[in-house]
Amino acid sequence: MNAETETDRDARKPPAGVAVVVIGYDDAAHVTDAVRSALAQGPAVREVVAVDDCSTDGSAGLLDRLAASEPRLRVIRRRANSGGCGTPRNTGLDAVTSPYVMFLDSDDVLPPGAVDALLEAAEGAHAEVAGGLCVRRELPSGREVPWEPRLYALHAVVPRPARRPRLVHDTLCVNKLYRTGFLRAHGIRFPEGRFPYEDVVFTARVLAAAPRIALVPDRVYVWHVRRSAGRLSISLDRSGVENWRARTEACRQAYEVLLGAGQKELARAVRAKFLDHDLRMYVRELGLRDAAYRRAWWELTRAHLAEYDADDWARNPAAPGRLVGRVVLASPEPCDLPRLRELAARPARLCPPYARAADGTPVWSDALPVSLEPLRARPVRALPLAVDAELRPCARGTRLRLRLRLRLRLHELYGRVAQAGPESVEAEWLHRDDGGVVVRDTAVPLAPCPSGSEPAGTAGSEAVALAQGPEPAGRAGSRAVALARGAEPAGAVALGPCARGAEPAGTAGSVRGGAWSAEVAVDLAALSALGAGTWDLRLRIRFRDGVSRDVSAHALRGAGLLRRSAVPSVRHGVVLVQPYATHSGALALRVAPGVRGVLSVARARLRRLLH
Repeated sequence: MNAETETDRDARKPPAGVAVVVIGYDDAAHVTDAVRSALAQGPAVREVVAVDDCSTDGSAGLLDRLAASEPRLRVIRRRANSGGCGTPRNTGLDAVTSPYVMFLDSDDVLPPGAVDALLEAAEGAHAEVAGGLCVRRELPSGREVPWEPRLYALHAVVPRPARRPRLVHDTLCVNKLYRTGFLRAHGIRFPEGRFPYEDVVFTARVLAAAPRIALVPDRVYVWHVRRSAGRLSISLDRSGVENWRARTEACRQAYEVLLGAGQKELARAVRAKFLDHDLRMYVRELGLRDAAYRRAWWELTRAHLAEYDADDWARNPAAPGRLVGRVVLASPEPCDLPRLRELAARPARLCPPYARAADGTPVWSDALPVSLEPLRARPVRALPLAVDAELRPCARGTRLRLRLRLRLRLHELYGRVAQAGPESVEAEWLHRDDGGVVVRDTAVPLAPCPSGSEPAGTAGSEAVALAQGPEPAGRAGSRAVALARGAEPAGAVALGPCARGAEPAGTAGSVRGGAWSAEVAVDLAALSALGAGTWDLRLRIRFRDGVSRDVSAHALRGAGLLRRSAVPSVRHGVVLVQPYATHSGALALRVAPGVRGVLSVARARLRRLLH
């Protein structure tokens, strides 16, 4: 009698099943779409447990009707609303009977093949957890931005989370598959009740148990972002300071969970992630809040950062988030918010003034001498370079070739820029709703501005004037749109050495130590060819040794700047052009060609007036 092989036994085993826990509250418009996306995953989904958190809009009835024709769907109605996401997820987790479990929110969906990809990875790697790529889909535009794409670039197996500290940056629970027995054996649950950012603590509890983790590059979750919804999701509703209080508390608990489990490196990574992600995101929005919010936010932040020790600050000390944190910690009252906002931008920009202590050490300002000495050792490709930008109509433009003139000024940064030798700059315009579309210009030389060429009144420490607008989109993809070229050579001209008073209008801050300038002709015809849309400016500065640094540009304000204009066009009749500054102070451009574009702008303004 032949012995049964392991392969034969595996072939006879029933396929592992997955339970999908769907939670919802008063989301009748979307909950059935979420449930159907889970059921559509195929036979790998053994059960869908829909937990209704005491809805009042008929959501439970819709789920009951769907369950009547779908035996895999079970509906659980909670008798009282929990006030959060953790309690209904725990309710669903208690009810599942399958070997694996996933979590899905009522306003999101699972893309086709998501469960199969995660289950195959978990089974193949004998992993307790499998994770994949989540994409944030902005609605109604449909623009998609990947969440933590670096983690999910390739298939990988992580034997222990400490081997990959970057895992703490992905605090989502919904883009992962968990072995049910693993969660239950370690008592891993979500915080109960009204606890925003419950998945931050849940993820820390998972990592503290040191699971084997499989990572896949497949899209496994679509996170719908509805910024115009009547009721914003917890992660989007950041208007009240209680949201920040909840986030800092979740990060504090995550740190304590990992430290208590002996995962010291992961615990420190949680604090580093707070500085690099959470702190920078909220600092970019501080200018939108009132004085009472800013004072309360500042107090909460200083109390949280006071818990950090010397090792937390010593790691990567020149990182923008750490510099922002040290300034906040050093000042008892809110200060320098416009400048902090620019440093919190992505990419970071450290705008003038560039102060020094009496011994020559770079410091934040004369009034707040926080040391910036770590910048001297930071690679030029990672320096928070500041480039001022202004956009004006181009005198050489014609009705056949619509052009704008983009003037740029790169600031010195404590001698590091001159040491690296900036040679050229290339401008790229990225479409906000389709980051894969790029209008790219050829690189043009950067010309040095001689010492003493700054206009009267700008030497020293004039405050940086910043405008505000919507947050810039993340860059994705690189499908270039070729610029139409005519008889003009390359469509861009390098400025010569700056003559006295020749700097762009509105230049703010010190140019102490030097500056470099360039001028680029922007082909408006190429931007308007795609219809109405918003374009974000990105610059690539190249240095003498071949190193480059990608930066955004600080939008200058002044006479004639950041104003809407109507440009004649043979193709469209007219093109509306609106340069503006984003929430982080970067230059962006709205373009609306033709009568349809003009009407879309008028409708948008009317909606803002009515709401």
